[in-house]
Amino acid sequence: MDREVKTKILVINSETPESHKIGEAADILKNGGLVAFPTETVYGLAALHDNDAAINKLYEVKNRPMDKPFTVHISREEMIDMFDCEVSVLARKLMKRFWPGPLTIILKKKNGEGTLGFRMPDNKIAFGLIKKAGVPVVAPSANISGNKPPTSAAEVLRDLDGKVDIVIDGGKTAIGIESTVVDMTGRRPKVLREGAIPKAEIERI
Repeated sequence: MDREVKTKILVINSETPESHKIGEAADILKNGGLVAFPTETVYGLAALHDNDAAINKLYEVKNRPMDKPFTVHISREEMIDMFDCEVSVLARKLMKRFWPGPLTIILKKKNGEGTLGFRMPDNKIAFGLIKKAGVPVVAPSANISGNKPPTSAAEVLRDLDGKVDIVIDGGKTAIGIESTVVDMTGRRPKVLREGAIPKAEIERI
């Protein structure tokens, strides 16, 4: 980034998140800012999905290749409709069983132009932040690409202090490992990354 920002640390109760604090972080997102926040797996770094300048900032801050897309985080299933993706019956079954929760589902765009990953986090702060933002957010892990994904606000700050607008401190994440990623773009589901949900549990569905 061309200038260092003053990163604010916002402590929010993970069990009973303060609405006005969630609103403050959501306002930062709406104004094109970057917000680090806890999920049940690891801390994520959010930007609004429809703000190109914020997404470019996100790539820059993470030092991430521009051809590597971000996962879209949603607070309700209907938000997927905004992206014009194919959603199979089996994909709906996985959503019903594991959302909100640590599962990322990759879907194919109906126009054939690429794919998108979706997740609905099972964390009151994360869920509330997306809901208050009013639109989906893109949110990779809150670290420099290649580094270990953070499970606490302190770990986020080691990589990103002075580079993001707000770090929400909601304590240590409950699970501590990344979500399981399932590719639903083919005829059969394919587990691309086994994370918080075991592969065998996906296969049972």
